[in-house]
Amino acid sequence: MTMITTRDGTQLYVKDWGPKTGRPVIMMHGWPLTSDTWDDFAVVAADAGFRAISYDRRGFGRSEQPWDGYEYDTLADDLADVIEATGAQDAALFGFSMGGGEVARYMSRHGGEGVSKAALIASVVPYMAQTPDNPDGVPQSVFDEMTAGMKEDRAHFFHGFLKSFYGVGVFTGSVSEAVLDWSFQQTMMAGLRPTLACAKAFSSTDFRPDLPSFKVPTLIIHGTGDQTVPIETSGRAAAAAIPGATLIEYDGAPHGLFASNKQQLTDDLMAFLRS
Repeated sequence: MTMITTRDGTQLYVKDWGPKTGRPVIMMHGWPLTSDTWDDFAVVAADAGFRAISYDRRGFGRSEQPWDGYEYDTLADDLADVIEATGAQDAALFGFSMGGGEVARYMSRHGGEGVSKAALIASVVPYMAQTPDNPDGVPQSVFDEMTAGMKEDRAHFFHGFLKSFYGVGVFTGSVSEAVLDWSFQQTMMAGLRPTLACAKAFSSTDFRPDLPSFKVPTLIIHGTGDQTVPIETSGRAAAAAIPGATLIEYDGAPHGLFASNKQQLTDDLMAFLRS
């Protein structure tokens, strides 16, 4: 573990596992969790000789909680600062859920510098909001209800949210109560301000203009039963818009694939790294 300082002075908590000479894979976590959600995969990747780098997004986990900087331009700059601080080159970028937006914005804003592969897992890319030109998107009323629920009783809101996140009661063989408890602990490590600001960012940012900047092999993985980020407006739309992208659909799977489909996801991502 180490702390790195971003260009605006924010301290980010970074894990850098495996041999420093290994090919890097940099992992961005989802909202409102932490880099710990990547641990299972990171151990496998590091044991296989890759350099597994993950970090807590600003405002979440063990990173600092500044008041500002929760829009995707700054978040992409944070990723660039992690890449520079670790000296990672020829890296694969893996973004889960909200983290997919950081991958997309980095590819456009920073020209994909130092990146050789990209993976979007249950990602919010390309555009979540329902608009006239994005009719399969999520209605604004859904996000308004989420915001109201978090402001009224954040702990209560996330108890319910995480069950949907993992498809508990819907997806056969989902996750244990212990995983729900572990995830809840992570959500409550985040500040309320970053939690609300990042929800606004991932629900309203249009990444469609960023997609032409994907000029590296790109893997997209999404569950068809995802109730948090529906596949039609995200995984399938991204696969159709990114030239040469490969889409893998997990039949009936929920949003939290890193736990609900841990072995399947690990196998697919490791195959992609080795390809």
